[in-house]
Amino acid sequence: MLADKDRIFTNLYGLHDWGLEGARARGDWDGTKEILARGRDAIVDEIKASGLRGRGGAGFPTGLKWSFMPKESDGRVHYLIVNADEGEPGTCKDRDIIRHDPHKLIEGCLIAGFAMGAETAYIYIRGEFHHEANVLEIAIQQARDAGLLGDDACGSGWRFDIHVHRGAGAYICGEETALIESLEGKKGQPRLKPPFPAASGLYGCPSTVNNVESIAVVPTIMRRGASWFAGLGRENNTGTKLFCISGHVNKPCNVEEEMSIPLKELIEKHAGGVRGGWENLLAVIPGGSSVPCLPSTICNDVLMDFDSLKDARSGLGTAAVIVMDKSTDIVRAITRLAQFYKHESCGQCTPCREGTGWMWRIMERLATGEANVEEIDMLEEVSRQVEGHTICALGDAAAWPIQGLIRHFRPELERRILDRQVGGAAAAE
Repeated sequence: MLADKDRIFTNLYGLHDWGLEGARARGDWDGTKEILARGRDAIVDEIKASGLRGRGGAGFPTGLKWSFMPKESDGRVHYLIVNADEGEPGTCKDRDIIRHDPHKLIEGCLIAGFAMGAETAYIYIRGEFHHEANVLEIAIQQARDAGLLGDDACGSGWRFDIHVHRGAGAYICGEETALIESLEGKKGQPRLKPPFPAASGLYGCPSTVNNVESIAVVPTIMRRGASWFAGLGRENNTGTKLFCISGHVNKPCNVEEEMSIPLKELIEKHAGGVRGGWENLLAVIPGGSSVPCLPSTICNDVLMDFDSLKDARSGLGTAAVIVMDKSTDIVRAITRLAQFYKHESCGQCTPCREGTGWMWRIMERLATGEANVEEIDMLEEVSRQVEGHTICALGDAAAWPIQGLIRHFRPELERRILDRQVGGAAAAE
């Protein structure tokens, strides 16, 4: 269990002042000028050594991603873009960082921006986060007024500023290239890669897109050292992580914990356990709605990190833990997710545009048993044709919940079909 001294987000629950004074009292903006004085390469190397992996879902090594940015400018502007769109069902961590600890994000933007030669950062925030966007605007202005941002940020000689851009509620804009398109004022549709954003991103300039949590932990890592962060969790899955626990638990919550904490311990210690006791657990979606669910038998031993969940054929994703007890209609729940992905598909790629609707319609019939057993295999085959055949990962996100359902709850699908057929035959007689 994470010790209080190792917590990064010390105002996660908004018990203290989120403004500049409160942030400084908690250690933010302490020695930022000295951190920048270490130089771009030293900052990137420190983040690489910490083992920090992207907290937005993909889990790509953050320091490595920064190193893709050109070392020397060819005359084009460099941009840092922070993804605060947070549209993944079940996920609510980034909004709490922005609402209660905005200066951690702002200081992180300055350090990360400096490390990749970016003088400008855009924070792309979900339009529904009205209060959070206002808090962010005020916090940025506080930093400007204090000389922490601007022409001579923190007295470092580096010119840096941050702009807040409000989105319009499209899930697809959480994908980094669709986010860039939206920032440019276009329809939020993913771009083909290459070129990657580090070569040609916002306005054709070198750009890096990072999640809010990934950027907000950077100042603490730089202050306390890569070895401290790397000492938490386990190899390749280091540091602390914000977990969003929702669904059928006694105390739904956001909590910062050490990576690789057992799922059962996480739920029982922080969320008051499963409603009706652990034996009443049916399944858990461990990383936001786009990853496959896990049945209770696997939940007993799985660790909450990238590699353990990958081995269990699921994923850490955004670490949004959605708990479902035995009162859940699991087929109806996954059907609802299929409808969500069908609705949010941008329609650019044929497999996703056609496949998401197809999968949802079959799921609607499976939920009521109005299907044939052969259609279960057909549904899985279609999901495989969608997965990995689209520009962005939305096709995968639509396919994986369905694949998880078929993998672990196929008997339930077959039972519904059989019950309906038996009921129909009895009615006919």
